[in-house]
Amino acid sequence: MTGLSTVLIVVGLFLVGGIISFVKQQMPKSLIVLLSIGAAMCLTAGVLRLGVWN
Repeated sequence: MTGLSTVLIVVGLFLVGGIISFVKQQMPKSLIVLLSIGAAMCLTAGVLRLGVWN
């Protein structure tokens, strides 16, 4: 596991935790959607860096 892919996956999981927290606090849906897009991009980039550029 390279350093950058690890950082991207950890940040993505952190954002997923934020999504769960924001849903429980009933924050605005647009904020939750923005956070989920960022989490999906981080997780996808981390996994692709593991698989493709290994």
